Amino acid sequence: MIILGINAYHADSSAAIFVNGKMIAAIEEERFRRVKHWAGFPKLAIEFCLKEAGVTYEQVNFFAIGRDPKAKFLKKILFVASNPAGSMKVIKDRVSNSKKMASVDEELASISGLPVKAFAGKVVNVEHHRSHIASAFFASPFEEAACLSIDGSGDFTTTMIGIGKGNEIQILDSVDFPHSIGIFYTAFTQLLGFPHYGDEYKVMGMAPYGEPKYLDKFDDVVELTSDGLFKLNLKYFRSATQGVISYGDDNIPVVAPLFSDLMVQRFGPVRKKEEPLEQYHKDLAASVQRFTEKVIFHILNHLQKRTGLENVCIAGGVAQNSVANGKITRNTTFKNVYIPSAGHDAGISMGAALYVQHQIQKMPRQSSIRSAYTGSNFSNEEIKSILTKKSIPFSEHDDEQLFQKITDCLQNGGVVGWFNGRAEFGPRALGGRSIIADPRRADAKEILNSKIKRRESFRPFAPSILKEHVSDYFELADEVPFMEKVFPIKKDKRAEVPAVTHVDGSGRLQTVDKEISPRYHGLIEAFYKKTGVPILLNTSFNENEPIVNSPEEALACYLRTNMDMLVMENIVVERRAEK
Repeated sequence: MIILGINAYHADSSAAIFVNGKMIAAIEEERFRRVKHWAGFPKLAIEFCLKEAGVTYEQVNFFAIGRDPKAKFLKKILFVASNPAGSMKVIKDRVSNSKKMASVDEELASISGLPVKAFAGKVVNVEHHRSHIASAFFASPFEEAACLSIDGSGDFTTTMIGIGKGNEIQILDSVDFPHSIGIFYTAFTQLLGFPHYGDEYKVMGMAPYGEPKYLDKFDDVVELTSDGLFKLNLKYFRSATQGVISYGDDNIPVVAPLFSDLMVQRFGPVRKKEEPLEQYHKDLAASVQRFTEKVIFHILNHLQKRTGLENVCIAGGVAQNSVANGKITRNTTFKNVYIPSAGHDAGISMGAALYVQHQIQKMPRQSSIRSAYTGSNFSNEEIKSILTKKSIPFSEHDDEQLFQKITDCLQNGGVVGWFNGRAEFGPRALGGRSIIADPRRADAKEILNSKIKRRESFRPFAPSILKEHVSDYFELADEVPFMEKVFPIKKDKRAEVPAVTHVDGSGRLQTVDKEISPRYHGLIEAFYKKTGVPILLNTSFNENEPIVNSPEEALACYLRTNMDMLVMENIVVERRAEK
């Protein structure tokens, strides 16, 4: 059985392929297009997946599309009818987008060269939030778990709860658009002066610099309902019938201003780009973050009481809030939490395929997905060929020599580009396409921002820690393979690793397992033997662009920044070698 999952005509378009139950490849289209959150038809991601699996279009049994235009169709009609004058542009945009979704078989025919009839009966639409839930539950190690999908919106739903058991998901309830915690968070993100799609993580990073002084004011913005869900006070938000997200011919998602005049009156004017971040902005960010956590815990505590289960699986854009994720077991009665590496919309492709595989085709579950390394990879020979053609000097080393060379560079304050194995599926670098530095250096953050990142000073860098040493450094000992949770760092360890300790004493950790990431584990272990610290500072290998995908992109990033060393598999490029 071969199932190809697709997220198309939606932000973070992607593809994932399963062969006889096992995921072979998954990747975002943005990695090829080099445009963040690219939202068109993922032609290149599809072709990559087919190539990795060694199959053709004809051999695919099902093309699972993570979108169902028929979902809640009557509710959509009634919603639009409630304000037809303000909805004309939205109607046109939605109709255009729906036509694209309806013609997926034609798109597949166009890129494959096959007739449309070759895809007859093979295209299966899976509702957005069911795809999210499937991406979490069917990939988890749990035989039974409560399930939550929570994001901005998709297929007229913003939140969905359910139960997963074996190879089946049962939906319990949902929240309809426009009542959305994703929209709530985005509206305040915009008010704080961050207008672009995906900027919400900036508010999360800024929140620890403030105090949650305005929690009480949010009680009028969001109502926590007795059924364990919520409602927005829509007076604070731009009319949803005027549209939320649009996609131009460039396939870049653009979010309309989501706040109303009332929100501006109650919470202050929109911060302009050139205006400094005042303490008020930081306190507002802290309040938004804390209130969002309150809503999530409200939903989860009711869900736990309703299901009686100890395990929970979570996906959706709001599930990328790693600060909230790290608090779940301390603020709810759930004991175990699974969140996939691509909890955001890119994971829709994986989830749609898993839904078809298990919910529809009733195939038995496979082992849980614990690795995010499903993207592109390149051999030493390919890398050397590329460097030779570009006349770039390089050296080659075995792993032991390589690890010594890198750790010497890190100890001397160097910043290293680490391009290793297959690229990660999801928004976070996990030792496949990472930039690494010494976490012990108090100036490492400033060095990284001056040499490469040039990003806001309040945004933290993450610690990659050997799995076996988590309890030595963090107050909670848990497996966090996808950097999806933030935990408090032990007070007596914070001064030891200042570069990865956030202002509130926390760290967004990635636990590195020798079985899953043997070379990255080996590198951190070499650093540990030299320094006594089993941690490396890890950030994504990019500079205001999608994470690098190929050796050419890694080299270009290295050359246009002040990175000290570039390591691609066993090949090393150094600044001094260029003199």
